[in-house]
Amino acid sequence: MTGARDDYAEAARELGREVARRGLGLVYGGGAVGLMGIAADAALTAGAEVIGVIPHGLLKREVGHGGGVEMHVVDTMHERKAKMAELSDGFIVLPGGFGTLEEAVEALTWAQLGIQAKGVVFLDVAGFWTPFLDVLDFMQKEGFVREAQRPLAMRAATVAEALDKLAAFAPPPGTQPWLRPDQA
Repeated sequence: MTGARDDYAEAARELGREVARRGLGLVYGGGAVGLMGIAADAALTAGAEVIGVIPHGLLKREVGHGGGVEMHVVDTMHERKAKMAELSDGFIVLPGGFGTLEEAVEALTWAQLGIQAKGVVFLDVAGFWTPFLDVLDFMQKEGFVREAQRPLAMRAATVAEALDKLAAFAPPPGTQPWLRPDQA
């Protein structure tokens, strides 16, 4: 699905082109459809490396991307998210549905806990993410999100701003890296 506005698809195309222009690669969910399929196609056309990560169960339903994408096929959605986090340097969240929101919130939670130290930027195309980011502000006001951790969910109005914010991201002071028992 590409949403109700042409702006969403155009932002996805711009993301793919700008990733390539900056000499970056794109890691995404591996599908040939929806906004991420559009971003992947634009990145490929512009010469960027594109890596897809898709579970077996979604490979056919999402019409897994073919030509030019380095594809990693995994068993579960949990493995997909972990592999995408392993392969990426940060996260730009395009407009989307339940899956997009769930993946973004998990990336934020992992950053909050110190499991990963990568930025999460919501590309607020046509104000799409404004209500959600307002909820995060309310959660902070009500004492459920620490003031120092609220900036983990960044907002950007443009693709260039989103990529710039990712490049400049540093975890908030006091965020402890996640340690395995053998590392403590």
